[in-house]
Amino acid sequence: MTGSDGATGEVAVPLRPGDVVGVTGAAGFIGSAITRQLVDRGVEVVALLEPGADEANLEDLAVERRPADVRDPVALRSAVEGCRFLFHTAALYGFWAADPHRFYDVNVGGTRNVLAAAADAGCERVVYTSTVGTIGVRGTARGLAADEDCHAEVHHLFGPYKRSKYVAEHEVLRAAAQGVPVSLALPTFPLGPRDRRPTPTGKLVLDFLNGRMPGFVDTAMNVAHVDDLAAGHLQVLERGRTGRSYILGGENLSMREILASLAGVTGLPLRAIRFPRAVAIGAGMASEWVEGRLLRREPSVPLEAARMSSTHMIFDDRRARTELGYRSRPPAAAIEDSARWFFDHGYVTERRRRMIRWRPVAPAGGADGPGGGESGTAGNGRAPTLADAPARPRSPALPG
Repeated sequence: MTGSDGATGEVAVPLRPGDVVGVTGAAGFIGSAITRQLVDRGVEVVALLEPGADEANLEDLAVERRPADVRDPVALRSAVEGCRFLFHTAALYGFWAADPHRFYDVNVGGTRNVLAAAADAGCERVVYTSTVGTIGVRGTARGLAADEDCHAEVHHLFGPYKRSKYVAEHEVLRAAAQGVPVSLALPTFPLGPRDRRPTPTGKLVLDFLNGRMPGFVDTAMNVAHVDDLAAGHLQVLERGRTGRSYILGGENLSMREILASLAGVTGLPLRAIRFPRAVAIGAGMASEWVEGRLLRREPSVPLEAARMSSTHMIFDDRRARTELGYRSRPPAAAIEDSARWFFDHGYVTERRRRMIRWRPVAPAGGADGPGGGESGTAGNGRAPTLADAPARPRSPALPG
């Protein structure tokens, strides 16, 4: 039985067994987690895959595979046909590309094509996977967790990935204004199994496991389990409002807390030292110039990553928890699942494998309140962490 949001009049549309649901980027890290949860709900999943994509994350799943490059509007229209709902997770994600225009071709042009195909196919609901990288973080250095009402400053959108996703959000909101029933999911930093690439967040875990992290910069990020982010996407589909953005997160942790959690679960020593921000930026500039511009290869220290490493990426996901019923597990579980998956699938060197002594660790926090814990409280008897930073005062008059 469908329900209604009394404040907006929008009808909640529950997923039902037999519904046909399309997922672009279905073999990716978040996309495959969404696909698994859809299969568990008895849904008929249409996996929209880039031709030649690695499909390993779908090997054990009974889904229909349809080739569809998001840059090809004709192929997309054919691939989306018959889908009642659609998740658009496909994106070019990274800190560097030999041709930066590819980010716009895929993330902006591809999104426009997906939205047009969804409209032509009569899809009842669309969920677009954006990123918290499009949100303003001016106050996070003072401990104010950013939320959906914090506007970004363009000069702080480091690199073509963030900039292209920011422009893509504009196209999504334009489509919503023109009648496309689309909502936006903004995942924070995912960790967990099947991060095959790995993503920049997963690479942080992998570098620690392999002893390739001599130091870190004073930063913080919101860590979430990829399966919780996937569940949140389904909640956005079923209960989200058209044109509205929802941060999906876990808990705000400092970099030292993340590394300490990794050391705790693996038994590996925590020997990384804290570097000044200037050192990270200088290394990024040198790497970008020599490797990126002169040698035309991916920099070992991308400048965008160096700039991000000095930014406190802490977020308040109160809206999703309040409006959608979103929940997340403690970040220690995400960190442990990520580390164990890399270990089990051959990503860790033999020398480091012999050093690892697995042991369960106490969770860093409950991660069940907004952004990790209720604002201004520790919760669950734990010591206060960045998750307990006060939420930014909200502006109820702002809609999206």
